[in-house]
Amino acid sequence: MQAPLYQVKAEFFRMLGHPVRIRVLELLQHGPVSVRDLLADIEIEPSNLSQQLAVLRRSGIVVSMREGSTVRYALAGGDVAELLRAARRILTELLTGQNELLAELQQADAPPQPLHTNT
Repeated sequence: MQAPLYQVKAEFFRMLGHPVRIRVLELLQHGPVSVRDLLADIEIEPSNLSQQLAVLRRSGIVVSMREGSTVRYALAGGDVAELLRAARRILTELLTGQNELLAELQQADAPPQPLHTNT
């Protein structure tokens, strides 16, 4: 029996739910990147990066290419980059709403300004 679509989607988002994986995907949006460059940008242990890349590779979101002794990773398709852009737009909207609410709260807590009278 096949899993329901909502369950498959949940598994997909759970697979994305790691900061290192998101950072790797962000770095790969602009084209293939070598493991050496990923390590320099993310600043984690090579074994940890290797584990996270393996998860992304098994899911089919990224592909690896060997060029001599260099291994480069790339997004398997453009839809992942669009998903990251959509997430950025959603977060921007959410944070903008929170900033507006924060400003309202701060304004409500501010002491009343004295009325100036001309005498």
